[in-house]
Amino acid sequence: MYLASSSLTSACAALTASSSRCLVGRCRAPVLQSHWRTCRSLSNNSATLADKKPVHSPVLAKGPGHTVSRVHVPVLSSMSSSAPDVMSKRMVWVDLEMTGLDLEKDQIIEMACIITDSELNVLAEGPNLIINQPDELLDGMDDWCKEHHGESGLTQAVKDSKISLQQAEYEFLSFVRQHTPPGQCPLAGNSVHADKKFLDKFMAQFMYHLHYRIIDVSTIKELCRRWFPEEYKLAPHKKASHRALDDIQESIRELRFYRANVFRSPAAEQKKCKATRNGHDEGTVHH
Repeated sequence: MYLASSSLTSACAALTASSSRCLVGRCRAPVLQSHWRTCRSLSNNSATLADKKPVHSPVLAKGPGHTVSRVHVPVLSSMSSSAPDVMSKRMVWVDLEMTGLDLEKDQIIEMACIITDSELNVLAEGPNLIINQPDELLDGMDDWCKEHHGESGLTQAVKDSKISLQQAEYEFLSFVRQHTPPGQCPLAGNSVHADKKFLDKFMAQFMYHLHYRIIDVSTIKELCRRWFPEEYKLAPHKKASHRALDDIQESIRELRFYRANVFRSPAAEQKKCKATRNGHDEGTVHH
């Protein structure tokens, strides 16, 4: 199903003209623009995810692009009805670059997304999009953002971009719907609670597809710094490029390190706990 962005009033098949109620009953979108794209996809059961692939046609982070006039939204029914347990364990890695951290005045300027399985193997690399924002907003960034976004080339790329925030959400929502069941996979990243605040405000439908829990690598980092200081010192160093895709890839590598060097295998932990319950000195337990 392709939805023309110029046909907002006629696109939603589940919206009644008299009451503006959702006949599907599963849409939480507060306004018409977000309502029609959600309801239409939920009410159409004629296609499967295997039949359709998302069209990643907005501007990519590699340079300026063009405006999208049609967006493909995969249908959820075939996935949500029989999603295997292994698919529900996937992680949705997201990183944002913003004009600042003030939720009242700052905006998203870059977003990237990667899907991994529970073993942290990359399954799919999603869009990496730069979102246009007005010059006044860019000029009002604090010194840190001006310096780092300027040096990375992001500020100029934002000016050159033609993609809107709404178009970006279409793309990312399409991508995660293709690879994850609704409401089961958590958002993952470094200090991802900060990204989540902006996503909750500016990409509510994208967030509605994800689980409410998050996997924050920064939390694991801080625990390792306190509980496993020697292993913590060996953690991979980050380049700090402050670009969305680079930051995601570094976060995944970091969590792989903690998993391999800090997290104990279930079998070893079970032996350790059993020995402790029996009153043995943990130091004498051989694995």
